[in-house]
Amino acid sequence: MNIFFHILMTNVLPMAIMIALGIIIQRAFQLDIKTLSKMNFYLFSPAIMFDLLYNTAISVSLIGKIMFFLVLFMVAQYIIVEAVIRIRGYSPGMKSAMRNSVLFYNSANYGIPLNQLAFAGNEKTLAIQIIIMMMQSLVPNTYGIYNVNAHKADMRAIRRTILSMPVIYVIPVALLLRNLHVTIPQSVATPIDYLSSAFIGTALITLGVQLGSMEWKIKRSLFIDVSLSAVLRLVAGPLLAWLIVWLMGLDKLTAAALIVSSAVPTSLSSVLLAVEFDNESEFASQSVFVSTILSIITVTAVIFFLKLNI
Repeated sequence: MNIFFHILMTNVLPMAIMIALGIIIQRAFQLDIKTLSKMNFYLFSPAIMFDLLYNTAISVSLIGKIMFFLVLFMVAQYIIVEAVIRIRGYSPGMKSAMRNSVLFYNSANYGIPLNQLAFAGNEKTLAIQIIIMMMQSLVPNTYGIYNVNAHKADMRAIRRTILSMPVIYVIPVALLLRNLHVTIPQSVATPIDYLSSAFIGTALITLGVQLGSMEWKIKRSLFIDVSLSAVLRLVAGPLLAWLIVWLMGLDKLTAAALIVSSAVPTSLSSVLLAVEFDNESEFASQSVFVSTILSIITVTAVIFFLKLNI
């Protein structure tokens, strides 16, 4: 019960307050959500990615193991979500929205604090979570953009959109500067720090603004789809992760970190993509909101069953 209340009070409740503030400010002032989403895509997200990659030591061996896990995990999730999509007979737009709601999970502003909580600030598990966050930032900004646009744009336009995303350049630059031991000038480091610190708050406010701009009446069909998304993300996710780490024979600490990381709710990236490219934004927002609320129970259950015997 101590873990449950600790997660509730230090992780989920602060996020809920930020989302609520976004809802309130949207109802009061009718903000332009596309402007907020562009700030997240082009400023805050690249800054936090650069900051974490540049300042955290990660071994090549560990990167290889985590990357292999992530490939298997993403493929397994994709197969399951595709089965659901075929059974439900979704439209092209809804297909991409459902895929994004399951494949993209909140590895940054939920996953990193959760990792610190569950593993008491262990450096190895933090490094694992940063690798996962790196990929969960890269994939939405490449495959995610293709996924929401493939049914309504030509490949040349999609490539231009993907290549315009700064995060795909930030990742190699940050790793290169770190490995070459290049010192970032203070005049540059300070703005990066400011932008990095703004990411979580702005992303959560953006989600709140989106929630505040939609009707809070869920059709039965949408309720079923949001519920399916939550189950695939919060239940099937950690179960698949457990199976994969068992097959890979990973050590207990690495395995536990990967399983916990896979149990987090749907990423805000799915909302930002949906808003930015006008693709099922109501479903995307509700998927994030519902999965975040339900994760209070499911994440606690995952940590409990792992028992953290590491």
